[in-house]
Amino acid sequence: MRYLIVCLIISLASCNGDDAALPKPRIYPRVQYPEKSFKSFEQAECPFTMQIPAYTIYMKDTLKTREEEKYTCWFDLFSPELNAKMHMSYIDFSGRQRFDELVEDAFEMVDKHNIKAYYRDEIKLSFPEKNLYGLIFEIDGPVASPLQFYLTDSTNHFLRGSLYFNDVVNRDSIEPVYHFIRQDIEPMFESFSWTK
Repeated sequence: MRYLIVCLIISLASCNGDDAALPKPRIYPRVQYPEKSFKSFEQAECPFTMQIPAYTIYMKDTLKTREEEKYTCWFDLFSPELNAKMHMSYIDFSGRQRFDELVEDAFEMVDKHNIKAYYRDEIKLSFPEKNLYGLIFEIDGPVASPLQFYLTDSTNHFLRGSLYFNDVVNRDSIEPVYHFIRQDIEPMFESFSWTK
């Protein structure tokens, strides 16, 4: 009995301190944002030019199926500092039926995120003086690609893009990085022009 009383006193005394272990708060890595500036994007295999963020690196897409090998203007704009990439795929086409298929494919790719998305916004792009039209899809939630878009002239050219982060996508943790990149998307579209 004496042993039980001693154990009880020791355990009560040990619970009285302010040194109780607490879980560490969740933190996110510090991001070093690159300087905001732009550089010209011109590739012989791509029938367009635009201004892209200077902090991105052009990387030609080499992982294609046999059916996709005919598409020479597929590439990524990779940002090592932000651990993100913008995948771009250009397809030339002819005919209204093919155009409708490409637009439908773009919507299907966005729709795949609906399972985890909280909200989706569609922003219409229209630059008639440049024969440039399209849509931006902003997708909120823990989705693989929070921003997707397509640009077209509706007769021959179709460019589809999607933003990916090379990490687990917790929207609250990538939000500042997403907004940093999002600010650079509009100047890309405003400077965009078809060369053929």
